[in-house]
Amino acid sequence: MALVCHVTPPPSFLLPSKLRPAIPLLRKRFFSFSVSAAMASDAPAKKVLVPIANGTEPMEAVITVDVLRRAGADVTVASVEKQLRVDACHGVKIVADALISDCRQSVFDLITLPGGMPGATNLKNSEVLESLVKQQAANGKLYSAICASPAVALASWGVLKGLKATCYPSFMEQLVSGATAVESRVQLDDKVVTSRGPGTTMEFAVALVEQLYGKEKADEVSGPLVMRSNHGDEYIITELNPVEWTPHDTPKILVPIANGTEEMEAVMIVDILRRAKADVVVASVEDKLEILASRKVKLEADMSLDEAAQLSYDLIVLPGGLGGAQAFAKSEKLVNLLKKQRQSQRPYGAICASPALVLEPHGLLKGKKATAFPAMCDKLSDKSEIENRVVVDGNLITSRGPGTSMEFALGIVEKFLGREKAIELAKVMLFVHP
Repeated sequence: MALVCHVTPPPSFLLPSKLRPAIPLLRKRFFSFSVSAAMASDAPAKKVLVPIANGTEPMEAVITVDVLRRAGADVTVASVEKQLRVDACHGVKIVADALISDCRQSVFDLITLPGGMPGATNLKNSEVLESLVKQQAANGKLYSAICASPAVALASWGVLKGLKATCYPSFMEQLVSGATAVESRVQLDDKVVTSRGPGTTMEFAVALVEQLYGKEKADEVSGPLVMRSNHGDEYIITELNPVEWTPHDTPKILVPIANGTEEMEAVMIVDILRRAKADVVVASVEDKLEILASRKVKLEADMSLDEAAQLSYDLIVLPGGLGGAQAFAKSEKLVNLLKKQRQSQRPYGAICASPALVLEPHGLLKGKKATAFPAMCDKLSDKSEIENRVVVDGNLITSRGPGTSMEFALGIVEKFLGREKAIELAKVMLFVHP
């Protein structure tokens, strides 16, 4: 709703006679000001289409949607499959807002394709999506893609001819036939933005915000993400009181989710740990398996928390998000699981709002160093390590926000499987320079 300040000129009889003829002009100018101010503040949100498919890389889809919605964009997540739910890579289940066929007549300010295989191929094979992207290009509007999709979809549709573009390293040869291939982490040329993989997605999404809304809005959005400034460098975790994390066999990890969970954090944790071959159980603390995350991405859990609570875990790790953390704190079953985990000296962890809103009030940070989302750190009783991006203290691991989630998940991989394995994964994802 627009807030319009109406200033009414004084009645003409209160003005000197020589100013009275100006009253109609004054009224016209004040009216014009009110209308234009209202129109400016009521400008419709930029419309964005993010198509998804079976085999889409979930980090690339969810980070892009989340960041664009933070900027105020009206994002439609559209499935190119016959149903709304897609089975993304690494067992992540995402529920779309619409089918791509529902978007056939729609007009978008941006169409942006996530990668992943066979997701990129499934996007390429969508005739409706191909038609929409070709129309977008013909109309001189913004379109973009990441990972495999610049080569597999955009180049094959002929919409990168004569333009500089980048993609996932193993698809660069394929890209060369339809574009001028470059190795940038994020590449802008004319109305096309391309990028390389999961580890470059947040930079890519912020670049899209800048193209839609300008640099000021991009900076405003990127600040609370707690992004790294040294993209591509090796990450660092701060470890105190080191102990061995020894899983029985394959690490079995519980990741609870709830309405209001930060979807980027949840998906990055699950995706990366499954890439490391961990046995990850995603459990809903709600009455339903489907949850509506913080930025309205719909995710589907593997099972309910009641079912998941019957099992034993090498690690329980909480994503953040204000609403999600509050739901976790109110879940007696989850809090009891965490307390048993601590008592049995098994690892547990949390990121963003969850260290402050779940672990701290339930005594799960007692005698421990931790960090949390910057605005929540005042709730921690021990603030001595809060400036670190990832803190490991014995069997506890904590971290700060969406922009530290990859380091957080890689820190968990490192603790269970070693630094070498974690760095190998980081390079595959292009979080660290190959």
